[in-house]
Amino acid sequence: MSFGYSTVKAVPDFNDEFGMGDNYGIKSPMLQGLGATRKQLGFNHPLEASEKVFHKNKQHMEMTMLRNAQGLHAPMRLAMEIKASEKIGRLPFLPSSMALRDSLLGRDIEISFDDILNTSEFREQMGQPHAVVEKSLGIL
Repeated sequence: MSFGYSTVKAVPDFNDEFGMGDNYGIKSPMLQGLGATRKQLGFNHPLEASEKVFHKNKQHMEMTMLRNAQGLHAPMRLAMEIKASEKIGRLPFLPSSMALRDSLLGRDIEISFDDILNTSEFREQMGQPHAVVEKSLGIL
């Protein structure tokens, strides 16, 4: 249902005669954003791949130890509480601190790079609230 209106999505219009297209298969960061370029480059350091899954591996190890100590019900109950805490409803354009999930996982007592460098006021994801809600509802 477009009602005859043009789309809200911004499409960059540029002339390729100046060579602003793909540079050796890498998207231009000025046109596509830095995130699009980063996904194609891969990992820079061998430890970066390990650090990406550190929390997942740590949580799996803790759940295994909890199962061995208290039985199968304890990790299942904790996993249900974590899943329920991640589904707390907010509008799509409002950032979530995930404080309940962090307290269930024990991350509320530690300070990491995500707490300092990944705060919502420094992200480049902020958009028009109406456009973000309409995109999440599938209107756009």
